[in-house]
Amino acid sequence: MFIGHYGPAFIAATHRKAPSLGTLFVGCQLLDYGFFGLMLADVEHMRFVPGITAMNAMDLYDMPWTHSLAGALGWSLGFALLIRLFAKSWTAAAIGGAVVFSHWLIDLFVHRPDLTLAGSPPAWGFGGWNHPAIEIPVELAFAVGGLFWFVRATRAKGPMGRIAPFVLLAAMLALQYVNWFGGHPPTVDASFPIFGLVAYTLLALIAWWTGVVREGKGRA
Repeated sequence: MFIGHYGPAFIAATHRKAPSLGTLFVGCQLLDYGFFGLMLADVEHMRFVPGITAMNAMDLYDMPWTHSLAGALGWSLGFALLIRLFAKSWTAAAIGGAVVFSHWLIDLFVHRPDLTLAGSPPAWGFGGWNHPAIEIPVELAFAVGGLFWFVRATRAKGPMGRIAPFVLLAAMLALQYVNWFGGHPPTVDASFPIFGLVAYTLLALIAWWTGVVREGKGRA
């Protein structure tokens, strides 16, 4: 799942004590930020195996530091403590940490069994990527539904505030289209994680801008 991960960030951002939408966009993809960074450092690894799932060819066989249950909890705690340090709010910290951990729970739905408890078997994953007729509508529902929730709970500060959600939606759908139908390099090289890092950062920047030009209606 890609843009589906942003659903919890949108909903969490409507809480009056939540971190900014841009921060939560980073948080909900923090495990993948870590994975791609560790791929570039040759610490975690993946390969392409055509047909390994119906929707993509990623064999995510080595990611104990980011996508094990223990690793996900560690990243969630670290993100929460970082937010506490800057925001001086335990509520904001808890929201941020929960959004980070939502990534692992959503991955559990779509991944084949490659999510471990602490880096060693057994591995878990319900295999949603093998069922496109289920995964695609669920992914779009998470992303678009989350954005709709955010728009309903906020109001535009001016003309840019009315435009920003459409810009964010267009960027999300465009990158999701590439994810689903753009193929992949013949082998895993640096271009793959770099593209992922650039895509996540671009969406986080647009989300940050969207959060700046909109404000809450006072609903927690």
